[in-house]
Amino acid sequence: MSIIKKIHDMLSSKEISCKELTEQYLSEIDKSNGELNAYVNITPEVALEQAQKVDEKLAKGEEIGMLEGVPMTLKDNMSTKGIETTCCSKILTGYKPIYNATVWDNLESKGAVLLGKTNMDEFAMGSSCETSYFGGATNPFNTKHCAGGSSGGGASAVSGNIAAYALGSDTGGSIRQPASFCGIVGLKPTYGAVSRYGLIAYASSLDQIGPITKTVEDASIVFDAISDYDPKDSTSQGRQKGLTYDTINNDIKGMKIGIAREYLEGIRDDVKEALLNATKVYESLGAEIVYFDMPAIKYALPVYYIIACAEASSNLGRYDGIRYGFKAEHYNGTHDMMCRTRSEGFGEEVKRRILLGTYVLSAGYYDAYYKKAQNLRGTILKAFNDAFLNCDFILAPTVPMTAFEMGHAVSDPVETYLTDICTVPVNIAGLPAVSIPCGFNAKGMPIGMQLIGNKFEEAKILNAANMYEKVAKENFKDTKWGVKL
Repeated sequence: MSIIKKIHDMLSSKEISCKELTEQYLSEIDKSNGELNAYVNITPEVALEQAQKVDEKLAKGEEIGMLEGVPMTLKDNMSTKGIETTCCSKILTGYKPIYNATVWDNLESKGAVLLGKTNMDEFAMGSSCETSYFGGATNPFNTKHCAGGSSGGGASAVSGNIAAYALGSDTGGSIRQPASFCGIVGLKPTYGAVSRYGLIAYASSLDQIGPITKTVEDASIVFDAISDYDPKDSTSQGRQKGLTYDTINNDIKGMKIGIAREYLEGIRDDVKEALLNATKVYESLGAEIVYFDMPAIKYALPVYYIIACAEASSNLGRYDGIRYGFKAEHYNGTHDMMCRTRSEGFGEEVKRRILLGTYVLSAGYYDAYYKKAQNLRGTILKAFNDAFLNCDFILAPTVPMTAFEMGHAVSDPVETYLTDICTVPVNIAGLPAVSIPCGFNAKGMPIGMQLIGNKFEEAKILNAANMYEKVAKENFKDTKWGVKL
């Protein structure tokens, strides 16, 4: 059942006060966060102040909105006025924005209760959450394993029941991959569907904010709440086809589900088996499975890393020690100060990607790398457009593997980069995709699959995901942690 709806019903019926509920969540965070490391900044004063407003409204007999009074969290790259926002980087320690991200303005106006800011890979660069200046978030299914990245803290908090839902950002899979690792739902919306204003940029043409939730129904509720047009974001288009929540229970009989053979190459046997079992569920619901070839997606990973790193090298140029954040203590002159600040303030992974991005944009290499990657980006988008002529949506693994053990990302960074191989094509093409649980491996770690839709067809993929969830409930297991409603 929807966690959000359950909380809404409990508050509306006065089964529990919003203050009591919020205190329960804060208490569980206090107990669990030492091991999960999901939160890097807990905001009890902000949460309890909002909870009091909700209780006052209920005391007057007024109705509350679906998200009003629901305890939630934000990834630490979303600006929150007066609340430290660091992108989990040393270089932004102490930085308190003077404005809110549009998504937080939106949710705050709807009465959301902010429990705190969640852990992430530094500047969203990583696939395990371990590049964080504060150390990585762990997986509630097994804390020896990572929560995934870069939105690992949000996924750990939701899977660990210390937040009802979270907002994450997805540049190359950073919502879907940790959702897959932690056995929950993660929606990467169409590029432009959700405002990026106030999201601290990694790669501006790829970044997109989306919900991390326990159920598909919850993902639909949150997406509908945050997907309004925003004039402050020049790429914003907002939700194009009405509320997704109105259509998530529609029959999917007769739908054609495409599977690109290339998505099945190089994935582990247990992941492939779980995905093929999911196709049987869809066939039992009356859908048709259509296999096809999509060779262009083999270029997706190199295209992604060239474009993402190029944009990161530009976006991160603003962190110079002069305007805000960390500043080196000892230096000789302005140039030396900036060099030392950036060398000391950025972690190794961020510096690696800045250097790579600077290289591919440099004279003599621009045409060979960046320009070629942009051309191939168009080829990948065309391949998806052609695929959607013959199917309603595409079914694929979210990640080729299950969550790896803590420390593995450092010891084998190449394999860590390869975890993005199934997710990055969606960002390159600007498409929506939702990751949902589809099974477990022999060690009890979750396996995820993703449903990829055409642009602004969030309603279609959420409907298909919800229909699967209703039938395959055994794949949506809870963990031992946190608040039990």
